[in-house]
Amino acid sequence: MMEPLSLQAFLLGLLSAASLPLGAVVAMLWVPRQKVIAGLMAFGGGALLAALTIDLVAEKLAQGEFYPLAAGCILGGLLFVVLNQTINNKGGFLRKAATTINHLKRQKIKHYRFLFEKLSKVPLFHHLPPREIQDLLPYVTSREFKKGSTILHQGDPGDSLFIIEHGTVEILDEKNHRTIATLGDNDVLGEMALVTGEARYATARAVTDTTVWQILKEHFDRLLETSDKLSQEVKALVSFRIHDLQNKTAISPEKAEQWVAEAVQHIDAKHYLPNDMEIKEAATSHSGAPLAIWLGILLDGIPESLVIGSSLLHHSVSFSLIAGLFLSNFPEALSSSAGMRQQNYSFVKIFCMWASLMLITGIGACLGNLFFVEAPPFLFALVGGMAAGAMLTMISETMLPEAFYKGGAITGFSTLLGFLAAIFFKTLE
Repeated sequence: MMEPLSLQAFLLGLLSAASLPLGAVVAMLWVPRQKVIAGLMAFGGGALLAALTIDLVAEKLAQGEFYPLAAGCILGGLLFVVLNQTINNKGGFLRKAATTINHLKRQKIKHYRFLFEKLSKVPLFHHLPPREIQDLLPYVTSREFKKGSTILHQGDPGDSLFIIEHGTVEILDEKNHRTIATLGDNDVLGEMALVTGEARYATARAVTDTTVWQILKEHFDRLLETSDKLSQEVKALVSFRIHDLQNKTAISPEKAEQWVAEAVQHIDAKHYLPNDMEIKEAATSHSGAPLAIWLGILLDGIPESLVIGSSLLHHSVSFSLIAGLFLSNFPEALSSSAGMRQQNYSFVKIFCMWASLMLITGIGACLGNLFFVEAPPFLFALVGGMAAGAMLTMISETMLPEAFYKGGAITGFSTLLGFLAAIFFKTLE
């Protein structure tokens, strides 16, 4: 038989999370505009900020428990960051538009840095302004050639450059029936074709299964048309340095690293945002995404459930805390459910995910009430701090970025309204 306080904690936990399945139902019946979702998300974030400030932080400060509170905040924030990143890497980033975009953007920047490292070893690019090359990166494509297939033919127009990522390539002079060279990882084929368009002087054939990066001359020429500085540099290379480039002048690792460092210095400013196709591909490539999404949302809710249960041991739970949690859960569920519907998740699956989380929140509140029956005051402060730290980090990493991405200027005022709404519930106590 459940104790009265434990039952009350269970019911309050369910109430605070009841807006999760409610958000899923609303998302099925109504697809709100982006700005509406943004306003609700910011409103919920503001309400949660007020709740954790008044009911978690201020209360523990009034009891003189700053140090365990601060330690808990730091520990809770760090745990959230580490666990959130782990879950995101398994597909949990798909639970929100903002986390999806940020995750894929980081992956794209990582990919571009890898390309810069490849290009830094190419003499032609090493002599060009690295910042000017950034606009070329979206056009660099990966291609695979089976063993024995021909990559380029002798006498063909020089319309592209190849950088060998993995594999072995044989360079053949078919006219004179001789092998000129054998190339491997990081070697380059046809770099001068980007500048001069000269005909291929030899045939390149894959000795093993080979993966290459390809840059087309038409894309390089388009970059020259938009950049006077790069165009001038290329003209200088054609006039004075072609011989050195064709001889593949060695580049020291130090100079190559310096070139990469300058190239990536402002790569974030380029805003390499993922497109809809990349987001869809990310969703299909993570077979465990539904479980990861569920775990990610569970991660957001664990701290609040423990706080609800432990708070009942000293006094009744604050209206503002329950209201703040309820108001923040609804837009989070609405936004995530809308996003998951776009990724072809069924309503039944989405609703069951949220309903199970509501139930777990209730159970967590009940367990928190039982676990902290005879806990000393500093442990309450530590746990409250962990919850506050985790929730504040979650608001900063997911809720407000989501709101700003979708709503822009309305984010600040909506956050303020949510903050005031939670404080209003405090006046009712």
